[in-house]
This record gives sequence, structure tokens and C-alpha cells, in this order.
Amino acid sequence: MKIKNIDGLSAEDLQREEEKGGRFVYFAYTISLLVVTFKRTSGVYLIRKNESIKSKAFPFTLLTILFGWWGIPYGPKYSWQSIRTNLRGGKDVTDEVMGTVAGHLLFQEVERQKAVNQ
Repeated sequence: MKIKNIDGLSAEDLQREEEKGGRFVYFAYTISLLVVTFKRTSGVYLIRKNESIKSKAFPFTLLTILFGWWGIPYGPKYSWQSIRTNLRGGKDVTDEVMGTVAGHLLFQEVERQKAVNQ
């Protein structure tokens, strides 16, 4: 999982950002080519407490508005779903990301303990 907007933060830094009110979200977008419609998601973004989520969601919403509607039969349906997801602030995956971060920190601690005991 690639997280965007973390600027080289460590796992501990990510935990602090989450404690301060940051969250991890992804956005949806749809692209249609007449008979084929692709509904996809962006990478996961760290949205800090005072950061605007609209500025991150806007490119994906615009992409959907311009290129999502044209597919038959699913273009309009998937486009609406993508736009609705983005207008609601994206899909929040903070719990999943923080679970991964906690697992990473636990692994690091176990490795440190192994090194000390050897």
C-alpha cells in the first residue's frame, strides 16, 4: 500500500498525526470508453487535521465528471458512486492503515529484542 502525502514520516510520526486528528483516505474515480467502464481508487492519502480534503478529492471528481459517464450501461452508475464517495470525503481507511503501522512497529520491536538477546 502506497501512502501519498506522508513526506518520509516514520511509523511513529504517522501515529502522532493520527492522534492529532489526521486520517487516511482514498478517492474513487471512473473512466469510460463507450462499452467499457473502469471504476478505480486512488492511492491512500494522509489528510492532516487542518488540511482540506476537497483539494485532494477534486482531481478525481473532475476526472469522473469528464470521462466517467460515457460507458454503457455502467458509466453513469459508477460515476455517480465515485462522485458521491468523493463528496463525502473519500473512503476512510484510517483503522486499516494504523493496524499496519502498529504491526510494523511491533515487528521492529521484536527485531530489536532479538538483536539485544544475541
